Amino acid sequence: MQVAVKGKQFRIGDMLREHIETAVTHIAAKYFGNPLDATVTVTREGSVVRADISVHVGRRIQIRGHGQASEPYAAFDAANEKIDKQLRRFKRRIRDHHQRGTEPEEIDAQEVVFAARDEVAAPEAPDGDGEWQPVVVAEMTTNIRTLSVEEAVMHMELADAPVLMFQNAAHDGLNVVFRRADGNIGWIDPLGRSA
Repeated sequence: MQVAVKGKQFRIGDMLREHIETAVTHIAAKYFGNPLDATVTVTREGSVVRADISVHVGRRIQIRGHGQASEPYAAFDAANEKIDKQLRRFKRRIRDHHQRGTEPEEIDAQEVVFAARDEVAAPEAPDGDGEWQPVVVAEMTTNIRTLSVEEAVMHMELADAPVLMFQNAAHDGLNVVFRRADGNIGWIDPLGRSA
């Protein structure tokens, strides 16, 4: 498995790089026979160090985790522990998903990223009415997978994402699962049918 270790505003030493590569390779091999690649980014944010781990373990399965601490080893270990916990919790479902062997259907969708609204530097509208106009940062195509609600929650948890749109396998309608502010998972089903 190929492991890329990057530092943002932080220099990665040889000892830390070796620790990260060994730990990520071990945890990925523990749950998956042949993981593809991993990326670890260590960032200094003031007095806090943040470690972000992204492991590509198979086709369309990306696992992400992050951790924060006052020093880089502790931040990485927190992120690594989070990934281990997620994989342990979802191991059976991931294995069952792989054994089915059928590829879920996907539909293409447009994904657009807008710049965050910054009150200080908000540009005036071209017509001078003072309304804020969003700035497009990125446009790309993404795939919306056909999943059950349970599988969608699993994929959202593994990707450490705040929200996931999917095509509900029960009725082919578009649905959204998301992490609520209280830590629970919300599910939006415009068709109002239960799975």
